[in-house]
Amino acid sequence: MTPRESTRASRVTLGTLAGVVGFLAFVEFTSGVLQGYYTPMLTNIARHLGIHDADVNWLEGTQLMLSALVVPAFAKLGDMVGHKRMLLISTALTAAAALVLPFTASFPVFLTAWALMGFYVVWLPLEIALIWSRSRSMAGRSTITARAAGFLVAALESGAIIGALVGGALVDALPLTIVLLIPALAVVICFFVVMFGVKESPNPVGGRFDTVGLVLISVALIAFTGGLSLLRLNGPSDPWGWAVVALGVLLVWPFAGWELRRDDPLIDVRMFRSPDLGPVFLTAGLFGVSVLGAQAPLSTFARTDPAVYGYGLGTTGFQTSLIIGIYLIAMITGALLFPLVARRTTPRLTLIGAAVLVGIGFLLFLPFHTSYGQLVTNMVIVGLGSGALVAALPAAAASAAPATQTGVATGLTNSVKTVGGAIASCVFGIALLHGTTGAASAAGGTAGSFAGYVTVWVVCGVTALVAAVLLLFVPKQAFSDRADEAVAATAR
Repeated sequence: MTPRESTRASRVTLGTLAGVVGFLAFVEFTSGVLQGYYTPMLTNIARHLGIHDADVNWLEGTQLMLSALVVPAFAKLGDMVGHKRMLLISTALTAAAALVLPFTASFPVFLTAWALMGFYVVWLPLEIALIWSRSRSMAGRSTITARAAGFLVAALESGAIIGALVGGALVDALPLTIVLLIPALAVVICFFVVMFGVKESPNPVGGRFDTVGLVLISVALIAFTGGLSLLRLNGPSDPWGWAVVALGVLLVWPFAGWELRRDDPLIDVRMFRSPDLGPVFLTAGLFGVSVLGAQAPLSTFARTDPAVYGYGLGTTGFQTSLIIGIYLIAMITGALLFPLVARRTTPRLTLIGAAVLVGIGFLLFLPFHTSYGQLVTNMVIVGLGSGALVAALPAAAASAAPATQTGVATGLTNSVKTVGGAIASCVFGIALLHGTTGAASAAGGTAGSFAGYVTVWVVCGVTALVAAVLLLFVPKQAFSDRADEAVAATAR
């Protein structure tokens, strides 16, 4: 092939990939709608279901834990049978669950459907694995994937902004049943976009699915979160709750032993020992504490009436959605800036800086939480770092993973992130519910405790800073095309 023919072929390939990214951006836009739409109305949903504000964390916690279970399975199946196929199945399951929400006032039914709606979290890792697979023959593969990831996250956060603004406006004006029906219809449309607009990734690796491994890790995660639920119901002094939590942790050991003996494991646990991947997975888990576990507490804090409880802002649904919208604009900015800053420095340094921003933003809540402007400022700082991390972590995992484990590696960043978010959601629920004192108790209301909110801010800030420290141990040129070229040169 002549240089001119090679350039023309490269342009065709890039054009085809750009078309795929465009359709996937619509999928992530829909994902963003799901993530932003419900947040301003969590207090309305709590009143509709007749539950305490702290019990809203059950919705978040159960959905995150289901996500932690399904992501490794769907990511592995994506590598085996095709990423588009698993993307389509997960979209259908999400649509079915979302269609249940508008038609029930039963908390157990609503909780079950809400949890099943969590299948959408597998979309982003499947999409990035698909892009990585389709860019296999292109020069600058890591850079292309990082840019595509930033574009997808920008679409995701754009959807979240629109979802939050529309949801916050509609919940103040329409019956909740109609309000809850709108995102369900959006997911149905998304299903057909995937079916007709997205092409399958080339050369699935095949193999046999590790059912035993899935059962072992599922039992471990169910035991772990079940113990957290007992602690939440009975208080942190419950010995049975701690015993079940410890059992869940111990059950990870036989899972790891089983996976190490298999030629084609569900999760190659050796990746956790990789100097490139190990810190990324740990960072994802710590990042999940803030980006997933803190969403509901931040919303309910803003809507808590300071005239009754002595803290909070007393915002309406629409005012809360504006806070969320500004936060998500900051996330879009962070996601789009990540590849630009990483090119001037390194992806590793950019990840460290993003984690530091998240930590600083949450710790600023300690002195600054009494006005709308203070809350918005803190959330902008958090959003800049969070957007970069959301885009960077799966792209970094894809560039550092073995060729046959791309979907698994990108999926693991989401799995570990959702586990971190689920743990944080349970812990924050305990803090908000069991620390209710003073004005809140005297008012006899359903607001969480101020001490609980302080716990949320401290935990989110400290875990983000710990993540930044962990990333210092990653090799300096990790996740970059320069690292890939060095490996290739060594191989030659």
